[in-house]
Amino acid sequence: MNETEQLLEQVTARVRDSVRTYGKPLPAPLEAGEGDRAAHRLGFALPPLLAALYTRVADGGFGPEYGLLPLRQAIAEYEAGRASDWGWPEGVLPIADLGCGMYACVDCRSGSARLLLFEPNPGDPGLAWYHLSPGLGHWLRDWLDGTGWFREEEEWGGEEMEQGLWAEFSSRT
Repeated sequence: MNETEQLLEQVTARVRDSVRTYGKPLPAPLEAGEGDRAAHRLGFALPPLLAALYTRVADGGFGPEYGLLPLRQAIAEYEAGRASDWGWPEGVLPIADLGCGMYACVDCRSGSARLLLFEPNPGDPGLAWYHLSPGLGHWLRDWLDGTGWFREEEEWGGEEMEQGLWAEFSSRT
């Protein structure tokens, strides 16, 4: 079993435990073709791990902070962002509402499915994008082990992680 399959099993087990504990049912997983339809609408493919979460676990409602957005809502948020004055970057899909206008977003154009933080509160689009996690898998592992997205720079160990503002923002709008 590869690392992705292990992670999917761990996420699924955590979600099942949460449903048993809290009794809050989750949406059904999406049908396999939904990922392809989403890619067609967005103009880019979902990272394989994200597509697997939506088609094998549930259509949102689980995960870090307030949980993954349902895929249709994530797409609607992306389209609204692209049409806004914020200059939402191409290929950056919001996947989780973090509260206070902030979103965890996956960079669908990066090989690792890097996670970015959209934090609009400074009021300047150029100051609204930060590195959140080196990849979707890292972000999910942090959720599973309870470290959340509040890791300090030294806690990343040997993993490559740029801190601070996301420099690619202006080239992707």
